[in-house]
Amino acid sequence: MLGKYDDFDAIKSYCTLNQINFAVIGPENPLELGIVDSLEEIGVKSVGPKKVLAQLETSKSFTRNLLTKYKIAGNPIFHIFATKNGLYDFIKQLNDKTGYVIKADGLMGGKGVKVSEDHLITVQEGVTYAEECIVNDGRVIVEEKFVGQEFSLMCFCDGKKVLGMPVIQDHKRAFENDQGPNTGGMGSYSDKNHLLPFLTQKDYADALAITQKVCDALKKETGQEYKGIIYGGFIAVKDGVRLIEYNARFGDPEAMNVLAILKTDFVDICLAITNGTLDKLAKVNNTDHANSFEIEFENKATVCKYVVPEGYPDEPVENEKIEVDEKKIHILGARAYYANVDEKKDSDGKSALYLTSSRAVALLGIANSIADAEKVAEAAVACVSGRVFHRKDVGTKELIDKRVRHMKEIRI
Repeated sequence: MLGKYDDFDAIKSYCTLNQINFAVIGPENPLELGIVDSLEEIGVKSVGPKKVLAQLETSKSFTRNLLTKYKIAGNPIFHIFATKNGLYDFIKQLNDKTGYVIKADGLMGGKGVKVSEDHLITVQEGVTYAEECIVNDGRVIVEEKFVGQEFSLMCFCDGKKVLGMPVIQDHKRAFENDQGPNTGGMGSYSDKNHLLPFLTQKDYADALAITQKVCDALKKETGQEYKGIIYGGFIAVKDGVRLIEYNARFGDPEAMNVLAILKTDFVDICLAITNGTLDKLAKVNNTDHANSFEIEFENKATVCKYVVPEGYPDEPVENEKIEVDEKKIHILGARAYYANVDEKKDSDGKSALYLTSSRAVALLGIANSIADAEKVAEAAVACVSGRVFHRKDVGTKELIDKRVRHMKEIRI
């Protein structure tokens, strides 16, 4: 079916015609528009939150205020500005300590956050960007800059119970060694033990506890139960973990890391989410993850690398032909997931793939170690030819060792 996210009548007609039992909402834009509320009108349940609950992602100020109101750990020092009054003084105050972060309030495709020293050098540059956000969105969030290592913890949620998935580290920056502008995600990796080399079991447990408390707070705040995926972007710091932000759906590319090793039937999980019965579906594991309920995943490591157009994300080449050797990728034991590519006729009249302005193809390696999974993913990337590039360092020993050393240094 081809159509638009906001054409709810067409979506509902499709669901009725095809006798759809439930829907899994992938992108954030339909959630913001209220697609879950609309589908409920025709009796179609969704793995995805209603519009009021999707504010967890669609409004960063909503989430910060929610954690503050219900005294949930994880918030930074922050302030929400609707005018420029006091903006300079607050940014300077943060800059004199660990630094500052400027966040546009609404959806920005992962590109609305700018960090001091990385994207903004002076206090005035921060003020200028914050003022732009106020003009565009009506408000802006200014936060303290955390020092540590980021990680992603996605959870299944049925409105009462949250069940954690393996932890993943995404790579937002466009170029190797975490340089360049932010992107939608250049690649990600997970480890065989479902943690990460720089994390502890307590880090996992603390992040999971924050998400459970957020689930409970959402019910108290809105009167509605959150049913879907809660994706927490966390950071491990000197004395624990902090919340960077939440997404109200699977992450891209993180979904590829976890769903590729999921053992429990995904349809069973979806039905448990919509019916509020996750506690009956899951098994209890009394040794891992702070006695949490667990859905089963293979004990495998994964590495995902995105092939993107030259010039991405600022000036990507478009309408350039690429070739993907799917047979060789299969022989390597890797998986290819197509993202933003166009399939159309080339000059010879044959069907071919062409680049758009965004990420093109994700290549996933699965193995018994991160190192082996990285080798598989890197070999698979070589099966894609055209005006493209990728981050070679995603999942490499050198980069991961750097992360481990960093956490050891700040936790001394």
